[in-house]
Amino acid sequence: MTRGNRIRYVYKPFVALLALLPLSLLIWNFLHHNLSVNPLDDITDETGTWTLRFLILTLAMTPFRHLTGWTTVVLFRRMFGLFAFFYGTLHLFTYLYLDKFFEWADIVEDIGKRPFITAGMTAFLLMFPLAATSFDRMIRWMGGKRWKMLHRLAYGAGIAGVIHYLWLVKADTSRPLTYGAILLFLFGVRIYVFLKPRLVRRSPYPSKEIPTS
Repeated sequence: MTRGNRIRYVYKPFVALLALLPLSLLIWNFLHHNLSVNPLDDITDETGTWTLRFLILTLAMTPFRHLTGWTTVVLFRRMFGLFAFFYGTLHLFTYLYLDKFFEWADIVEDIGKRPFITAGMTAFLLMFPLAATSFDRMIRWMGGKRWKMLHRLAYGAGIAGVIHYLWLVKADTSRPLTYGAILLFLFGVRIYVFLKPRLVRRSPYPSKEIPTS
């Protein structure tokens, strides 16, 4: 079996099964009454947390490649991005249906009154065009340059997701701040990779060796 076939038929299905494991455990615990006294909060928290985790994993693929030189990992970036959207959709559906029962007047009022919901809605809206264009046909239709520019919205979605989580929690902010620190580190790596060749070109020394005196 070739390397490409192993990734397509072995590694990707295995990673997809792992990505579905949190949802499977949530469903199992729900059916067996293993959730807390407020199962709605459990479902909301789990789907939202995994949305942010997969979004950060998606953003981490390219920096990880730059830091390690392991190019294969980038082949899973699209999958992680789609799972981020998948869990984000479940998170939003939990709010719209299980919490608000599609009472749109209450939902609109909620968005205006509760900033963390506004931030969450912003994150989901930024992820929507990314999921809609995460297919080869769309990449060919848009062109690689425009597609890459559009998919930089993932950074905005990540920021909005961290803000949503930070504004949501009332006491312990350690988890959203940890995700925010990871996101900041990933931004730093991307900025460094972007600036490094430009700084090298502007170096006053023609050779790779920098004089010590």
